[in-house]
Amino acid sequence: MRRKRLTHAFAAVALVLGGLGVATVTVTATVTATASPAHADECYSWPRTLASGASGSDVTQLQIRVAGWVPRGQVMGIDGAYGAQTTAAVTNFQKAYGLTADGVAGPATFSTIYALQDPDCSPAHFSYAEASYNCGRGFTGGATEKENMKRALWRAEALRHQLGDHPLKVTSGYRDSTCNASVGGASNSVHLTGGALDLVPGDGATSICSIAKQARYAGFGGIFGPGYPAHDDHAHVDIRSSIAWDADACAGW
Repeated sequence: MRRKRLTHAFAAVALVLGGLGVATVTVTATVTATASPAHADECYSWPRTLASGASGSDVTQLQIRVAGWVPRGQVMGIDGAYGAQTTAAVTNFQKAYGLTADGVAGPATFSTIYALQDPDCSPAHFSYAEASYNCGRGFTGGATEKENMKRALWRAEALRHQLGDHPLKVTSGYRDSTCNASVGGASNSVHLTGGALDLVPGDGATSICSIAKQARYAGFGGIFGPGYPAHDDHAHVDIRSSIAWDADACAGW
């Protein structure tokens, strides 16, 4: 918990004691005030309001968290430049969470992100642990793979909200080469880089097809579901920069 020490100097007090004259007494009191820690302090805090034309690492951090709110068929460019795509994503995020939808990321937008953000920078409804079961081996990657996991999980958070906040389960995320080979994964699988998730419904309100179909609106470049070989029991989503979608067995695909 953060503590702020506030020092107040009280006005001089004139004391007249039986003709002894005037004594000036300065009293200094130290008050300890406690405040609830800002949720973001444990992960990342934005130091300024961001809008079109801004650039920097704080824009990059914002882009990671709103990457699931780009228009259909787009993949967010995580480049630290606040352009039209970032403005659209922020606007869609604001609409989804009942904020003023002006495309400017200010205190209200950041407060909403803080509420969705866990101390380790993962989104509230997903964890690194579930995204790196890795055939029971746990996470064996490095900083790049963990960063990619974070980017995929924030898009999954957006997807979850778009599906009415019904729970989604990650059945496979990051895999090292040993795990990937044991499950028959492609040699160039995005799972190897930490940027892929296999998702299934967490309740009866959604379906694998609804996950795959909605993922087209959640910033995922790779989407494979029912109708694609070996994907009838889950929806694969990943953060590749190009578009590769296939879930032809889903009605309305």
